[in-house]
Amino acid sequence: MKKQFNSDLSDFVFTESGKPSKSRVTSINIDNRWIPVFTNEYWTSKQRQAHSVHEVSYRACFKPQLPRFFIERLTKIGDVVYDPFSGRGTTIIEAALLQRNVIANDINPLSKVLSQPRLVIPTIEEIIGRLKNIAVKKNISSDVDLSMFYHKKTLMEILSLRRYLLSRTKNGTEDSIDSWIRMVATNRLTGHSKGFFSVYTLPPNQAISAESQTKINTLRKQKPEYRNTRDIILKKSKQLINQIDEEQRKSLRGVAKKATFLTGDARTTKKIRNNSVMLTVTSPPFLDVVQYGKDNWLRCWFNGIDAENVSKNITMSRTTDDWCDVMGDVFRELHRITKKNGWVVFEVGEVRKGKTKLEEYVVELGLEAGFMCEAIMINQQQFTKTANIWGVANNSKGTNSNRIVIFKKMKFS
Repeated sequence: MKKQFNSDLSDFVFTESGKPSKSRVTSINIDNRWIPVFTNEYWTSKQRQAHSVHEVSYRACFKPQLPRFFIERLTKIGDVVYDPFSGRGTTIIEAALLQRNVIANDINPLSKVLSQPRLVIPTIEEIIGRLKNIAVKKNISSDVDLSMFYHKKTLMEILSLRRYLLSRTKNGTEDSIDSWIRMVATNRLTGHSKGFFSVYTLPPNQAISAESQTKINTLRKQKPEYRNTRDIILKKSKQLINQIDEEQRKSLRGVAKKATFLTGDARTTKKIRNNSVMLTVTSPPFLDVVQYGKDNWLRCWFNGIDAENVSKNITMSRTTDDWCDVMGDVFRELHRITKKNGWVVFEVGEVRKGKTKLEEYVVELGLEAGFMCEAIMINQQQFTKTANIWGVANNSKGTNSNRIVIFKKMKFS
C-alpha cells in the first residue's frame, strides 16, 4: 500500500526556535491509514526555563514547554484552549500566559485548588497582610495523627490555617488572597527539604502513609522540627511570582474573568458549548500507573476533600480495553466541543515497561470519534532524573519521551 500522508503537517516539523528540525520521519499503518511519526527534541528539557508560576508539584504532569509548543502554533490570542484532565493546570496556565481563553476540567477537586489561584495573583504585600491576620490557635486538635510529619507548633499553625480556609469557603467569603494561600500551603505540606512544613519525606507530589513516614523517621533517626509556615508560604509565593510584572498580572486577571473551571467527568461536559474549543492539550490518567487519591491524601485532608472518593472517581483502568472504553467516550465529547479546523493534542506515555504503546490505541479512538489524525510526535530528550516508578522503559536508557497524537476536526458535529 502506498504511503499517503496528510499535507497539513508543516507546523509540527519545526523546533522551538522555528528552524527546520531534522526530524526522523517514520510511519505506522492504523486502520489502513499511514500515520507519519516525527521524532526529535522539539523543546527544551530544562524545567527552569519555564515561567516561575508553574512551579507547583503534582503527580504525572508534563512540562509547560509541551503545551506552549502547540498553543503558539495552533491558536491565536483570544482562542479557547481546553484541558479535560487539567491536573495542576499546566496547559491552562500556559495558555493564559499567552492570552488565550481557557477551560479546565478535572474530576479531582484538587486541580481547581492548585490552578485557579494562579490566574488571579495577589501582591506580596496582600499575602503578608492576610497571613498576619490569620490567628494561630493553640488548642486545636487534629482528626488524624500527623505527629510523624510535623512539629507540634507547626501542626498548630497548619490546623489554624486549615480551619480558617475551610470556614471562609463554607460561608462564601474566600477571596483570591485566601485561594492563593490555600494553593501554596497545599503545595508545601510535605517534602524533602526545609522549604516544606514537614520533616524529611518523599517529594511533595506524593504523600506517603503515616506508618511509612514513621519508618522513615526511625531509619533516618529524625524527628519533626519546627517550621514556620508563614515564612514558608511567603518564600514560595515570592518564587512563584518572581517573573510576574503588573502588566502580566492584569492580563491574567482578564483571562480569569472568562475562564471556566469544571470539576467532573471528562466524558460529560455539558457546560462547554458545541464547536467552541480551538485547541485541547491534555494528558490522561495512564491505566493504573498513578494512584492520585492515595498520593494526595494529605492534600485532600487539608482542603476538606474525601480522598477515597477521589480514588473512586478517577479512571484508573487496569486493562487497555477498559481504558479505551473510557477514552473513547472522552474523544466523542472532544469532537462535540471542538471547532471546525480545531485541534486535539493528546499526550500519552510508554507504560508497562514499554509493552503498551497507548498512542496507537489513541489514534484509533480519535478516528472513531470523527477526527483526522495528522501525526504522532515523539519528543525525545536526555533524561535527567529517576522516574522508573512510571514503568517507562525508555527512561532507564537515558532518554525521556513525550508521545503525542495530533488530531484535527474537519467538519462540524
